[in-house]
Amino acid sequence: MTSDAATPVHTTEVGDSGDRVVFLHGLFGQGRNFSTIAKALQPEFRSLLLDLPNHGRSAWTEELSYELLADAVADRLRAGFAADGRVHVVGHSMGGKIAMVLALRHPELVDRLVVVDISPAGGGDQGEFEHLLGSLATLDLSTLSRRSEADDQLSGPIDDSRVRGFLLQNLRSGDDGFYWQANLDLLRRELPVIGGFPDDLADTFDRPVLWVAGERSRYVRPEHEETMRRLFPRTTQVTVKGAGHWVHSEQPEAFVSVLRAFLGGSAG
Repeated sequence: MTSDAATPVHTTEVGDSGDRVVFLHGLFGQGRNFSTIAKALQPEFRSLLLDLPNHGRSAWTEELSYELLADAVADRLRAGFAADGRVHVVGHSMGGKIAMVLALRHPELVDRLVVVDISPAGGGDQGEFEHLLGSLATLDLSTLSRRSEADDQLSGPIDDSRVRGFLLQNLRSGDDGFYWQANLDLLRRELPVIGGFPDDLADTFDRPVLWVAGERSRYVRPEHEETMRRLFPRTTQVTVKGAGHWVHSEQPEAFVSVLRAFLGGSAG
């Protein structure tokens, strides 16, 4: 697939009234991964689900950095959803890092920020993601006649059916056969960037921030708190019990409750 005909940042709106909330998904994801959460927030909140660059129906880029991705999101928001003022922003994993950089570089766009199971830190182990991307790269798409064949071939290296299903949402079928909708080559090449975080962000974001951790996840650690509170001094941390890294899909009711309480708060 090429990005020539793709929208720079594809979006889907859910709801038509209430406060505006933007959702940024994680690596391998798509905006639609937050559809259930967005629908549950109605009618008090109107949501915008983004396909981040190199994912879903958004355009591919030739390089990748969190500054580039945050600026692309900012341009899309200024052109429509945030044209009339600040919006709430919720970002998970890689999308959480983009959301943090967005708030620091474009604070005039962000009212309240929710960072889901990720920290403003780099240097983490990317072995799991390297394994997943390497496994996807072994598929010979030209031999596939059905999506189930891809699932069968991946069942060895990726034994969790839920993870395979999540990854295979990126496999699409067109006139010329199957193709990857996500820019897997770039994502694999830039894994060190994805696993890192910009270290030259000197500004702070002085509006309310909710830092959500999954109880069974290790992406939010005590040693990250100093950096988080330096960049985001008005941070409140919440841990969702029974959740791993994919908090919103593993504990959706608890996640919606947490969002409602924070986004509907009165503190300015």
